[in-house]
Amino acid sequence: MKTVGLITEYNPFHNGHLYHIERAKELTGADRVVIVMSGDYVQRGTPALLSKHSRAHMALLNGASAICELPVCYASGSAEFFAQGAISILEGLGCIDTLCFGSECGELSVLQHIAQLLLSESDTYSHMLQDALKKGHSFPAARHQALEKLTGDASVSQILSEPNNILGIEYLKALKKQNSRMVPYTLKRDSSGYHDTKLQPQSSSASAIRNALRHWEEQPFSRYPADPQQTPDGFSELLQNQLPENALRLLRDAWNQSCPIETNDFSLLLKYRLLCETRRSLCEYQDISEDLANRIIRNRNQFLNFEQFCQLLKTKELTYSRISRCLLHILLAVKKEDMLRYRESSCIYTRILGFRKEHADVLRQIKENASIPVITKLGQTDSLLPETIRMLDQTTFASDLYESVVSDKFGIPFINEYQKQIIHV
Repeated sequence: MKTVGLITEYNPFHNGHLYHIERAKELTGADRVVIVMSGDYVQRGTPALLSKHSRAHMALLNGASAICELPVCYASGSAEFFAQGAISILEGLGCIDTLCFGSECGELSVLQHIAQLLLSESDTYSHMLQDALKKGHSFPAARHQALEKLTGDASVSQILSEPNNILGIEYLKALKKQNSRMVPYTLKRDSSGYHDTKLQPQSSSASAIRNALRHWEEQPFSRYPADPQQTPDGFSELLQNQLPENALRLLRDAWNQSCPIETNDFSLLLKYRLLCETRRSLCEYQDISEDLANRIIRNRNQFLNFEQFCQLLKTKELTYSRISRCLLHILLAVKKEDMLRYRESSCIYTRILGFRKEHADVLRQIKENASIPVITKLGQTDSLLPETIRMLDQTTFASDLYESVVSDKFGIPFINEYQKQIIHV
């Protein structure tokens, strides 16, 4: 049996994701597909459109063998942390032969070359990077400039301007750092771009799908509270060429009952947290600099909602996504000292969200070969390191907070993480 690992968010699961699963199996010759997926929050620093269990269910119906949750400290982190956590899980499972990721570039050798340059951190590159940062460039822009000068290749900036390329490079760096035996493959992303906001005839990006759904929500007939027995006329027609039929059915069934969840649904929770903080305490949270802490304190009396505050704090040096991640770290209490302890103690674990019954053999392989704790029930913590328990508790709290927002928004019972069952398909 050969197993390929994928790293995903599925926010929501769409035709491009189905293509990724199918092509990854073809390209690598894999029999099984194990997926590390973000939980209830995603890497751009926002809550997911619908719950992790719903998204895992979609993936399992469309060829995934097993779904592992990426802890929230990594799922909401920078590309480097996101990749580090996901690769650590796949490597720790002990039975993943290959890694397959999408990229705009589609050329593994090019991405590997850039990854190696970044890993080497030569003095020349470091000086060029610092010079660019001193000139006021954001870190991504400074890195582009330094690598372009170092390689003499103008195409480097274009490669590093694409989000899937950036993640791919970080995956390759993490594989190298961890001396992983997994063999990497990349698929060229031929469908619409990651940031595209308009639906294409088919295989639109998740951003475009979310944008279409958001505009759909602005229509008067779909405002809350909704009749749980009704779905807006034309809902399926809007997305029939974008999601597999079974995923569309799950999304439609959940619509106005447990989703959509939007960033601004967390506004009052965030406002409360910000009012509790000082300049000094804000600097304790992951990714927050002294300058950003000062900006938050100076501007918090202008807070209207989560998204508006991100726009207000955004600068040339700090992107909207970076600000959103920082604010999410405050809300979820993800601190710098946490990430430092996690790195030093190698305390990664994985929680299985679901699996296909016909592929139960992959779970047996994981249990036999894993070098990290594999959790199927949240009560199984007796043998865990204190740092691992902290990471798990942090993720559990984050999901319970998400569930509380779902419960309040749609008027449904609150179901905590300990009550949620593993998904069998």
